[in-house]
Amino acid sequence: MKESSSKQCPECGEKLIGRADKKFCSDQCRNTYNNRLNSDASNTVRNINNILRKNRRVLQELNKQSGKTMVSKDSLLTKGFNFTYFTHNYTTQKGYNYHFCYEQGYLFLEDKKLYLLVEQKDKDS
Repeated sequence: MKESSSKQCPECGEKLIGRADKKFCSDQCRNTYNNRLNSDASNTVRNINNILRKNRRVLQELNKQSGKTMVSKDSLLTKGFNFTYFTHNYTTQKGYNYHFCYEQGYLFLEDKKLYLLVEQKDKDS
């Protein structure tokens, strides 16, 4: 093995010995460096994913009977549903805009002041 002349480990500062393209002195330093680098983004993503999963569970729990259920906003809020977070939208040809948390969706019915809960079926099923 040949010794790198001036390269240092970006985590601990130890002199790097070995391959010319070596960046870290050990797996531990590499992991520590990358975990520290990504920690802020990871926390944000983790928190949002937790909210999305909870929203999905709430919709699935309330809609487990028929595949299409009408519920009030209060029943969603009581279970901890967060209307700010959803994975995607689907707009029908008639202009209805469904919000989805993965395969579980909801549509606000203004005339009834209720939410219609639906489940998006796999196209392969």
